[in-house]
Amino acid sequence: MSDVGNRTTRASSHPPGLYVLFFTELWERYSFYSMMAILILYMNESLHFNVARAGRVYGLYQAGVYLMPVAGGLIADRWLGFARAIIVGGVLMMLGHLVLGVETLPFFYSGLVLLACGSGLLKPNVSTLVGNLYRDRPELRDQGFNIYYMGVNIGAFVSPLTVAWLRAHYGWSVAFMSAAVAMLFSLITFISFKRYLADADAKTDDSKNGVNALSRSEVQSRVITLLAIFGISFVFWIAFYQIFFTFTLWARDSTATSWSPETFQTFEPLGVILLSPMLVVLWAWLQRRNAEPSTPVKMLLGVVLVAVAFAALGYAGTIGGDTGRVSPLWLISANILIAIGEIALSPMGMSLVNRLSPPTLRGVMMGGWFASLGLGGYMSGSVGGYWDTMPHSRFFFMVVAILIGAAIPLSLLIPQIKRTMVRAEA
Repeated sequence: MSDVGNRTTRASSHPPGLYVLFFTELWERYSFYSMMAILILYMNESLHFNVARAGRVYGLYQAGVYLMPVAGGLIADRWLGFARAIIVGGVLMMLGHLVLGVETLPFFYSGLVLLACGSGLLKPNVSTLVGNLYRDRPELRDQGFNIYYMGVNIGAFVSPLTVAWLRAHYGWSVAFMSAAVAMLFSLITFISFKRYLADADAKTDDSKNGVNALSRSEVQSRVITLLAIFGISFVFWIAFYQIFFTFTLWARDSTATSWSPETFQTFEPLGVILLSPMLVVLWAWLQRRNAEPSTPVKMLLGVVLVAVAFAALGYAGTIGGDTGRVSPLWLISANILIAIGEIALSPMGMSLVNRLSPPTLRGVMMGGWFASLGLGGYMSGSVGGYWDTMPHSRFFFMVVAILIGAAIPLSLLIPQIKRTMVRAEA
């Protein structure tokens, strides 16, 4: 009787390994977003890149960070295993932040390459371990990803404030190298408590749990469905990553405030932290009335909310932001809308990828999710390169057109995604 009770309790609670990964990712995201907070400013003000060149470098770096996880997932699946891949990736990222702090152009590019390679090994495999923790409690997987995602956003919230202060008082080098300290904390956390992740890190015996029963056509159907999910994600991140690019320039040049431009980057993760519980309550309320939108509909809703945010900034441009300065409330409101969109899209997308991926391709498919972020980040740099060539209002409305133009055809794929989800859950 006690064994049954213990199994019931275990199945209804979150595994301790989730909190190990929560803090591992919190410190890793702190390091990433602290660097991202000042990257555009550093290229523009210290390296004297014009906006177009800064956009190219920014886009290529984002692409590297989120395309490398395709290789990182494959390396973990085939050779290193998830835990060792995370450790190697964390070490490379720590070295990358240290190298980036040497203020010369060769070290700048070398640091970005090390960071991209390290992130490629770390990011997809942490997310895969989160999903693997819920092999025996799949009903809690979405909740687990939401808790894990809070760690991402706590790191993203704190880092711009800290790095802005370090930049103002100690300069670019100390600001960049401070991210290496965060990565050290991340590695210490992961290595010290890795024992709680032993089951999640273990390869499953597919022949025993029946997953090899997936037919060739079902595997193909799941991969095609995931490609559609990646398409929705790709469009979202084109706009999202303007937060660290054109939003930063708008904050510096077109917002009536004495705040440092990096400070505005805190409002989006703060919105995620504060509003996530409210959105979870809303989904639960709708679920009780059989009215909760499906996961792909939530993801498309995220795209629409971001379009509304950019439309608001476009309007702000027409009433003064194109040639002068406007209230900071416009930028703050846009960040909050984007935060709600991110809650609707990103953690649900990661959970869906983990749920639908064929077991032998789980690491690669999670890498594919991050590849969609990489392609979106690359396009965000390319699109942001037009910032100085047109009025700001026209730029923001151009992004709205991109979002809506892509969301409409993607919405037609929702029935296919739903059918695949039903088969996977059965």
